[in-house]
Amino acid sequence: MNMRNVTFALALAWPGAAFAAELNDYPTSTRAEYVFGCMKANGETRQSIEQCSCSIDVVASLVPYQRYITAETALSMAQVRGNLSAQFRTSEQAMSAVNEVRRAQAEAEVRCF
Repeated sequence: MNMRNVTFALALAWPGAAFAAELNDYPTSTRAEYVFGCMKANGETRQSIEQCSCSIDVVASLVPYQRYITAETALSMAQVRGNLSAQFRTSEQAMSAVNEVRRAQAEAEVRCF
């Protein structure tokens, strides 16, 4: 069975599956990093796995992956000292992406925790 047939079979089994697959552009490694970080902040329990997994799903549904990466990069670079990091702290695009992710995380907090 080729990939097109698998996608069609999924769409028949669950109509939202094909649409969800198109929207799910966050790589597994990015989702895992988010969940691990979230669990460190919220306790390493079975409940936190569920809540943190829910949280990244909400964030991924609200913020396109490229915007998420922009925000993650800006936050990471803002911790570095010097002129290079100042560009990330003051960049309108970077700060806009960071604010978008923070709003999505606030929504995830309401929905998941």
